[in-house]
Amino acid sequence: MPTRAVGEAGPGPITGAATGPRPDRLLDAPTRAVGAVGEAGPGPVREATTAARPDRLWLLDLPARAVHAIGDLGHRHVREVAPRPDGQTLAVLTWATAERNPGVFAPGLFLVDVTTGATEDLGTPALEAADLVWWRQENTWQLAYRGLTPPALVGGHAIFAVPGHRNLTARMTSCPIALAPGPHALFADGLDTTIRRLDSATGTFVEAERARGSLTGLSVSEAGTFAVIAGAGNAPEEVRTHRTISRTGPTGIRWGTQERLHYPAEDGTDLDGLLVLPPGRTDGPFPLVTLVHGGPYDRYADRLNLGWYPSGQWLAAAGFAVFLPNPRGSMGRGHAFAAEVAGDVGGAEFGDVESGIDLLVERGIADESRLGIGGWSHGGFFAAWAVARTDRFKAAVVGAGVIDWPLLAETGEHSRFEAALGGKENSPITHAHRIRTPVLILHGEADTNVPLSQAELLHDALGDREHEFVVYPGENHSIRGRDHQIDVLHRTREWFSRWLTPARPA
Repeated sequence: MPTRAVGEAGPGPITGAATGPRPDRLLDAPTRAVGAVGEAGPGPVREATTAARPDRLWLLDLPARAVHAIGDLGHRHVREVAPRPDGQTLAVLTWATAERNPGVFAPGLFLVDVTTGATEDLGTPALEAADLVWWRQENTWQLAYRGLTPPALVGGHAIFAVPGHRNLTARMTSCPIALAPGPHALFADGLDTTIRRLDSATGTFVEAERARGSLTGLSVSEAGTFAVIAGAGNAPEEVRTHRTISRTGPTGIRWGTQERLHYPAEDGTDLDGLLVLPPGRTDGPFPLVTLVHGGPYDRYADRLNLGWYPSGQWLAAAGFAVFLPNPRGSMGRGHAFAAEVAGDVGGAEFGDVESGIDLLVERGIADESRLGIGGWSHGGFFAAWAVARTDRFKAAVVGAGVIDWPLLAETGEHSRFEAALGGKENSPITHAHRIRTPVLILHGEADTNVPLSQAELLHDALGDREHEFVVYPGENHSIRGRDHQIDVLHRTREWFSRWLTPARPA
C-alpha cells in the first residue's frame, strides 16, 4: 500500500518533543546574573558543528557591564543552575558532553562560589537529575533534586538529598512528578495527585494536600502558598491556589461520562484506569477503543482526556467507549510497579490491559466483536505488539510506535534506556507475520526519539495486508503543526469508525 505524506506544501519543520541541549538561560539577581550560554559566551550565534557545543557557566556583573566565565567545570555541559537563596552559591547540574548520548550517562553536580568561583564536586547524581531545590535546615543549607531511581534504567523517578544523594522516596507507593521550594513535591498517586512537604525531622514526605485528578506546574511562595494547574474529571484545567483564579477551557460542551476503574490483574495486582462513555449514553455494549499511554512511565490521571493524539473524549463523541488503562510500568504506584516492565515490555502489562478489557466485556459495556486499540509512542508500540499477539482487535492505530527495540537502542535518543525495556523477542517486527488486523501507521518525518525507520519497518513487513502509512513532514515525536494535529484526530476517528462501525451520535 502506498505511503501517504500529509501537508507537504505546508509550513516548514516544527520541532516536537525531542530532548536536546536546552535554550540559553539567564537567572536574575539584584546586581548580578548567572546563566549557562554557549562556549564562546554572548555574541552572534555561530553555525553548528557536527558535535553539539557545551553550555558554559558565565557571570554577568550588571554594574560593571562585564561578563566572564565562572567555576572550574572543565569541558562539561551545563544543564541546570540553581542559585542558593542567599545568592552566594550556585548548584550546577552537568553532563560530560552536550550530546544526550553519552552525556546523560555521566552526570555531575557541583557547587560554585559566586564571588571566588571556587568549585566543589558533590559526587555523581542520579541519572536524569533535574529540579534542583535549596532549603535550610538547622542553619545548614540542604539541596535536593529529582532523578531516575537507581540502580536500573527502568523504574521511574525518586527525590534525592545532598550530601550523600540519599533517596528520600525509596519506600513510597506514589511517584514524584516535580519538585519545588520547601521542599514540596507533586506525587502521582494512582488516578490522583498529592502535594507533599518534606518533614525535616523524619526525612519523609508528608501529605499537605490531595487533589482528584491531575496537578501540574507547582509553584510555592515564601509563605508556603501553593499555585497549581488542576484538572479533574470532565472539567477543563484551571489555575488554582486556595481558590480558582483562572479557567482555561471552554464551557457548555457535552462531555462523555468518565468513570474510575479499579480491577485486579490475573496475578491479583491492583490496577486502575478510566472508562469514557459516549455523551449521554449508557446503552452498551459499545465498540471499545483501548488507548495505551506513552512512557511506559506515564499514566492516565482522572482529568479531561482530550488532546491532539487519539484521546478519550474525542473518540467518545463519535460513539465509542474508550478504555484508558494504567498497566504495570505506569507511574502512580511506586518504584517496584514501574520497574516490572524492565526487560519484558509488553509482557505482564499486556495481561493487565486484557484483564481490563475482559472486565468491560463482562459488564456489557464493550462489544467483544468490535474492539480497537491504539496509542502514541509507547502506546504505539503496544498497539503493534497487541495485534501481533492476537486477532482480538479489529482495528489498530500505531502512532510513533517502537517496532524494533534493538534498532531503536542504536538509532534513537534514549539508547541504553530503550535497550533496558525490550529486545528482539519483545519487538513487534519479530512477530509481524502474524498481524491480520487493519493497522493505521502515523509518524513524524523528523522524529528523533523514535525515528521514522521504525514505522517503515512495520509498513514493509505488512506488505499487501490491510494498512495505511501516513508521514507528517517536518514533525518530530510530538505532532505540533495545527493542520497535522487536526489530520491525526480525524484520520484516527475515521479509521476506527471504518472498522468498528459504531452507531453515530444523535
